[in-house]
Amino acid sequence: MLIDFSTLTPNQTYQWMTQSIVPRPIAWVLSVSESGGYNLAPFSYFNAICSDPPLVMLSVGKKPDGEHKDTSTNLLARKKFVIHIANSHLAQLVTASSKTLPAETSEVDELGLELVAFEGFDIPRLACCDIAMACSFYQVHELGQNQQRVIYAEVHQLFVSDEVMSKDAKGRSKIDALRVDPLARLGSSEYAVMGKVISIPRPK
Repeated sequence: MLIDFSTLTPNQTYQWMTQSIVPRPIAWVLSVSESGGYNLAPFSYFNAICSDPPLVMLSVGKKPDGEHKDTSTNLLARKKFVIHIANSHLAQLVTASSKTLPAETSEVDELGLELVAFEGFDIPRLACCDIAMACSFYQVHELGQNQQRVIYAEVHQLFVSDEVMSKDAKGRSKIDALRVDPLARLGSSEYAVMGKVISIPRPK
């Protein structure tokens, strides 16, 4: 089967891209709304892009009415936010937080999620996540016919729960991916979970 993107609508293109670029990590983003409440939403067009400075990117589309999503509005206006890596047991909550709600409505409150202080940062983090990144807005590009926002964020601090830490063969601290049990995005309404980890040394 050969898919010619030039013959497809943007929605059809999205469906094929999200089914073929798999699995994708999910950024569960906590941001501050204009009213001071907390907005929470998941994005799977997300990844690490630079180590000096430490940068991640997330691509945020628009609402059905053409307005920018609350997350991108909040990030550009108030600059600071927290990105979480959710585990597979949170799949229902991650999905529920993607619902389009009024900007003044907090998904954190709607879903009954607990926030805890993020030491050394102005914004709290979700208590249910083992990994959280304290981030600030770095740069934005608006791309494509729909002016989709690709937002670059600098990571200032990384929280990792002791529960998902282990030691490697040389006694060095490492994050145990199986303990993290990260939720990954596939196409449509599908998610993936980790089954096993393989290790293959790089050639010298």
